[in-house]
This record gives sequence, structure tokens and C-alpha cells, in this order.
Amino acid sequence: MDSASQDINLNSPNKGLLSDSMTDVPVDTAVAAQTPAVEGLTEAEEEELRAELAKVEEEIVTLRQVLAAKERHCAELKRKLGLSALEGLKQNLSRSWHDVQVSNAYVKTSEKLGEWNEKVTQSDLYKKTQETLSQAGQKTSAALSTVGSAISRKLGDMRNSATFKSFEDRVGNIKSKVVGGRANGTENRPSPTGSGSKPLPDPTPF
Repeated sequence: MDSASQDINLNSPNKGLLSDSMTDVPVDTAVAAQTPAVEGLTEAEEEELRAELAKVEEEIVTLRQVLAAKERHCAELKRKLGLSALEGLKQNLSRSWHDVQVSNAYVKTSEKLGEWNEKVTQSDLYKKTQETLSQAGQKTSAALSTVGSAISRKLGDMRNSATFKSFEDRVGNIKSKVVGGRANGTENRPSPTGSGSKPLPDPTPF
């Protein structure tokens, strides 16, 4: 079985016997040992705390080694499944964006923006601006309607005026003359077979 897929028990006596190729961040216990103890601690309490600190640091190293092994195993599984690096990047970005959305800073910012928006929309200045814009729109619509009615009424008056009717009659007379002239010209046009209805003479035989 692949060692990367095995869970490591922190209480196991073999927990420190991992592969040397795994990432290991050494912990300098000598520096910690040289740090002066806090005043008020007995020698026994100090020794107990140092032992617990060494144990926690050892567990941190083990967890880092386990994490590195799990990451290598995850990369191997993705390679076998044919998952590309781009798909992995998309998943990481999606996960990161989800983490941002559920973060306290994002939630607080969204709440603060909502409060500001509510304050702005409920303010007297915003309401007055909305009312002014609404009244301006209504006045503009009424003015356009009045202009349209005036133009329609003016056109109606022009059609009913004597000048317009006289011009319309003249156009009608000109049209009648043109149409009548074309009809008379067609009737007076000579026939291709001769003048009038006189038949053509029979051809003389040879």
C-alpha cells in the first residue's frame, strides 16, 4: 500500500519514522531551552511545560510531513484521473472565493454597505431628488403631449382652410387633364392596318 495514502497516528511509536524525502521544518529546541522561564513558575512546572512544548512541536513536524505526503498523493490521483492543472486552478479559485464570501470581513462589509444603502435611500435629500426627477419627467411628458396636440390641430386647420382646398382642387384638375389627354391620345392614334376601318386591298396575283 502506498505510504502516502496511510493515515499516521500521532500516538504511534513510529510517527517520527517517515521518509527523509518528506518536507521537514526543524524545530530548534535548544533556543527554547535557553529562553528564561517566566517568574513565578516552579522548576517542576517549568519542566512540565517544556516537555509539553517539545511534544507539540514534534506533532507539528509530523503533521507537516503528513500534509506533504497527502499533497503528493492527491497530485498522483489527479494525474491518473487526467485532471489538468487548469481545472485544479479553477477549483482553488472557486474554493477561495467561497472562503472569502463566508469570511467575517466580507460579511461585515456586505452588512455595512446594506446599512449605507438604506440610510441613503431613506434620507430627505434622496427623497427630494427622486421627487424632483419624477416631477421633471411628468412635466416633460405633458409638454411633449401639448406640442403634439398643437401640431395635429394646426394641420387640421390647414386642411380645412380655403387656400389648401383651392390648391387641392387645382391639383385634381391638373391630374384629370393629364389622365384625359393620355386617353384621347390613345384613341386618335392611327391603326397599323390603315386609316379608319377600311380593309387593305387583296394582293395582285402574278
